[in-house]
Amino acid sequence: MKKIINVIGMGPGNENYMTEEAKNALDNSDIIVGYGVYLELLGERYKDKELYQTPMKQEEKRCRYCFEKAVDGKKVSLICSGDAGIYGMASLMYEIGKEYPDCELNIIPGITAASSGAALLGAPLNHDFCVISLSDLLTPWEKIEKRLRAAAEADFAIAIYNPSSHKRADYLQKACDILLEKIEPSRPCGYVFNIGREGTKTVVCTLEELRVAKTDMFTTVFVGNSTSYITDGKLVTKRGYPVEK
Repeated sequence: MKKIINVIGMGPGNENYMTEEAKNALDNSDIIVGYGVYLELLGERYKDKELYQTPMKQEEKRCRYCFEKAVDGKKVSLICSGDAGIYGMASLMYEIGKEYPDCELNIIPGITAASSGAALLGAPLNHDFCVISLSDLLTPWEKIEKRLRAAAEADFAIAIYNPSSHKRADYLQKACDILLEKIEPSRPCGYVFNIGREGTKTVVCTLEELRVAKTDMFTTVFVGNSTSYITDGKLVTKRGYPVEK
């Protein structure tokens, strides 16, 4: 019988944002593995579980630990913020899993920042949209530039992950400059800090104002399409339904 490893999307971290499937899997786990910040967000409910963490850039070590403990007979769950299959660890687990034929992955979905942030802002992703990360840790900046230009040209609403960090303080500004090649400065936009966590804050603005906004790795940014508008402090993108006046 194969050993099952849960790969869990925990959403923003607040238990209210987690599915019952995710909470039940964690309740039934012997070991919970994850990045330290995410383990802390789990709170008191899982404090008696065996917890294992690695820092950033040691994701492979984290994944291999899951397989090794599962082979030893432990019930293991790996947690990821948001959804495990959206900028999460699911694909890396599948890659490494080729070396562990006795193990099987159970991917449990979670609420990603694009959907949870959009709900707080209003309805910015209510038509075709794309998600682009500005982190060039694993993706060359040249490819990120191409994706931003393509999204602007195609009139997608855009959710932007990882807009800036200490080492990438000007990346959101650079991204906005690229978008401004095709998009008017007054385009409605918005961003959300600390989605579903303490200090959650939403801001609506124009693309020109977004260019100089102060953001961090815990901020999710939204750029509207040509039908987007701001109403009562909410960012809304039209679906295209005919509405009688």
